[in-house]
Amino acid sequence: MAFDSISAFIVMGGHGPYVWTCYAVFVLALLGLGVWSRRQRNTVLRTQKRQMDLEQNGRVTDKPAPASFTRIHPS
Repeated sequence: MAFDSISAFIVMGGHGPYVWTCYAVFVLALLGLGVWSRRQRNTVLRTQKRQMDLEQNGRVTDKPAPASFTRIHPS
């Protein structure tokens, strides 16, 4: 599709606001996902580093905590 001018491209025959809003929402969602992914990655790396430091210092036992199960009796 060819446009006569930049303003015709921006307006897009009356559909411009819808089209540009969709592009803006997409870009914001993509950036938000990138920021969220980066924060999650950093959180996981910090947690793993802390766990490795604790294991190297001998502060963590290899035994997992025992599970406790409580039977629920309906009344």
